[in-house]
Amino acid sequence: MASASAPRCARELTSSGASELADAYAYCARIARGHYENFTIASWLMPAAMRPHMYAIYAYARAADDFADEEHDLAKLDQMERDLQAAYAGQPRGPLFIALADTARRYDIPPKPFLDLLRAFRTDIDFKGFETIDDLLGYARYSANPVGHLVLYLFGHRDAERQRLSDLICSGLQLANFWQDVAIDLEKGRVYIPRADLRRFGVEVEELRRGLVTPKFEALMRLEIARTREMLLNGAELHRLVAGGLKRDVLMFAGGGLAILRAIERVSYDVFKHRPTLTKLDYVRLGWRALSGRVKA
Repeated sequence: MASASAPRCARELTSSGASELADAYAYCARIARGHYENFTIASWLMPAAMRPHMYAIYAYARAADDFADEEHDLAKLDQMERDLQAAYAGQPRGPLFIALADTARRYDIPPKPFLDLLRAFRTDIDFKGFETIDDLLGYARYSANPVGHLVLYLFGHRDAERQRLSDLICSGLQLANFWQDVAIDLEKGRVYIPRADLRRFGVEVEELRRGLVTPKFEALMRLEIARTREMLLNGAELHRLVAGGLKRDVLMFAGGGLAILRAIERVSYDVFKHRPTLTKLDYVRLGWRALSGRVKA
């Protein structure tokens, strides 16, 4: 893997005219708008001038995720790393990297968060599960937290404290998605619940495969949800250290994770028969709370 100290996109994209750059950003926007992951719902709160750069970041993460999760293609992830290196050397190839190179240059974004995402996606191809919650959070450090750092870079924030709070939100949101998608992940042969937690509550993987919602499983889910809720609530304090559209987005994303946890509780932890989802009314409430400067536990 390339070093995080690789050269940054320091010079203008002389090979791409304004029209080519506009087309590149439009390509990234189509990818972002075509996927549901709480992304497009929240992005309307962001300043319009910022959205193309968010789309470029999202398109990069989406492409890498598809190579890992859908195609299980390590070679394509390796090619993405080479393309990233070329973009940072001022020679971007293809619309995704033309847009990404421009975003990285404008906001002086180092390559490390992009490389960290690739590290996580490589892990997905050779999935082995996680022994402890710390191991799972170690995975989230590379799979989720870099996205928060990238957003902070867009808004000019580079300090450790804001990154720490952002990490709580990003890791918490990823954990919420794991608890929401226990059944879906099982179909892919994956169990994200730490093995130590399964043993602690006496829950067997075979019980998960059979979709059994036992008192043991309910107790397990209560633990995971309590941990995750604490992370999201603590991370939401980031909104006090940022301003404007980013303040609202912080509350929207933290609030979205908390809403997923409440949805799991609403179906009495039966994530097998009823995938907990958010309704349109939930999103309206999330938006209203974000605009009002608050979240609901």
